[in-house]
Amino acid sequence: MRKTLVAANWKMNGSREFAGEFFKALDLSGVSADVAFCPPFPYLSVVADLLKQVGHQGVALGAQNVSERDAGAFTGEVSAAMLKDFDARYVIVGHSERRSLYGESSELVARKYVAVRQAGLMPILCVGETLEEREASRALEVIGSQLNAVSELAGEDCWHGAVVAYEPVWAIGTGKTATPEQAQEVHEFIRKRLGAAGEQAQILYGGSVKSANAASLFAQPDIDGALVGGASLDAGEFAGICRAA
Repeated sequence: MRKTLVAANWKMNGSREFAGEFFKALDLSGVSADVAFCPPFPYLSVVADLLKQVGHQGVALGAQNVSERDAGAFTGEVSAAMLKDFDARYVIVGHSERRSLYGESSELVARKYVAVRQAGLMPILCVGETLEEREASRALEVIGSQLNAVSELAGEDCWHGAVVAYEPVWAIGTGKTATPEQAQEVHEFIRKRLGAAGEQAQILYGGSVKSANAASLFAQPDIDGALVGGASLDAGEFAGICRAA
């Protein structure tokens, strides 16, 4: 039985005060899913301390990005080993905003995936198609290519214990959400593409997830949780998503 995971991606939002108020208001009673929080880099230690007060056994710290390199003269970069030093467990790699706004190729994302695994952390690999690609009936082709870039570098064994997040680019921050059936089609495709490891892999949905639509998404057989953006900045809304999981 796969464990459900709900991950909060705060993106470039928050402050020390915000984090304190958020966790003061957060109530995860009745939540059985694992929960991860991915704040901006400056607040990793702040959130790490606050997570000790949450009182939920399955809660963990995550980061939003990572360098593909171990160390060196790379100003502004953060390595996987540094994230592990702050007790992070998860690292988001290949988020669509990193791909589209900062030009991260699937090959670079693959190197980041490998760096995170080698450090003993768990990457949350994001894959997804644009609206143009979906309308051209290329969604599965595009996602397959993004997955292939990782396995071509790391080998098919890299999917054991994997976490993959399907995020239709056209649904991120737009208020639009893939229908449960659209999401399930892609999640099923991803699970089959991961081969023998697919049955145990956690495949999350990301794209304007809210407490109002979470239950219908999580009811699909291949959706194992969510990568939550904007709604993760509201403690009550985020807790509602976690309970739906």
